[in-house]
Amino acid sequence: MVEPVRAIAGRIVPDEVLVTLDGGAGVATEIAQQFGLELRSARVSGLLGQTVARFGIPDGRPVSIVLAQLADEGRLATRTPNHVFELQQAAGLVNYAFERIALDAGAASGENVSVAVIDTAFDPEHPALKDAVAENFDALPDMPVEDRGHGTSISGLIAGRGAFRGVAPGVRLLHARAFEAGVSSADVLLAALDWSVEQGAEIVNMSFVGPENELFDAACANAMARGVVLVAAAGNNGPGAPFGYPAAYDGVIAVTATDAEDRLMEQANRGRYIDLSAPGVDVMAPVPGGMDAVTGTSFAAAVVSGAIANLMHSGKRIEPQALSELLATTAVDLGAPGRDNDFGSGLINARAAMDAR
Repeated sequence: MVEPVRAIAGRIVPDEVLVTLDGGAGVATEIAQQFGLELRSARVSGLLGQTVARFGIPDGRPVSIVLAQLADEGRLATRTPNHVFELQQAAGLVNYAFERIALDAGAASGENVSVAVIDTAFDPEHPALKDAVAENFDALPDMPVEDRGHGTSISGLIAGRGAFRGVAPGVRLLHARAFEAGVSSADVLLAALDWSVEQGAEIVNMSFVGPENELFDAACANAMARGVVLVAAAGNNGPGAPFGYPAAYDGVIAVTATDAEDRLMEQANRGRYIDLSAPGVDVMAPVPGGMDAVTGTSFAAAVVSGAIANLMHSGKRIEPQALSELLATTAVDLGAPGRDNDFGSGLINARAAMDAR
């Protein structure tokens, strides 16, 4: 029986480690018993090609000590903390995003493109999303759903219909619930990303930030190697903050947020990993019960995911690296000339990317 995800505090789950191994749950159980650990879950990851086991530490040993004790266990391939990730919504009117990214709202479409959103649960009764989600996955099945806000806004910005038109209406939307109370863990996110790729996602929106994690890095790399485009929020932790992951992984499109006048969101992360800018300050989005202005690199990432879906709908289905280069070369330069640590290559320009030869 899989034990529910435990309460999360700080930058890592304080009493858990993640490992990968070539055996199944039986081998994981043996290792857990040998090292005085609890096997809390074990599943085969399609992206990693191995069993991912989540070990609990019942006796209060620090995570660093347990990882050191496991270092010489030859049956384990990888050992890592179960890092914590956080959704990237800043505290915060007509949606100006279409105009700023040069996308015709009336012609926008993501039809025949599959986009996965890894986020909180969403509001299935919201008019913007009613019947819009093709497949739904719960990576936290033993945790009651209380939070639907962030996921409703992200999926609505991408696929909204009716009175609120998303950036890419008509996409085949895949929604994975992986967050509650604004946080998740590497183990849960791995399960959600595995599911997204297995369901045929061509684009995966990851509007969250956490520390670098070896297993999630490998899973992202393997997803991109299969042709999946990964889009992530750069982070809302300020100019002096460490790099935000998964945005800072090689090949992931890292998106920062700008306002209606193309000014950078003040609390946005900075760094050489920033790829693109997109509207993310006071943009209108669906929220449970209605609409509201939302702010954060989360929402800028959703705008870029929707813009990429439009590109794919128009026939630009190219491998992730080539797509990233296309978006960079057609972006509107902002800030210092050329690529910089604030705006990346600049503001995404959907029309220029569609028209590029």
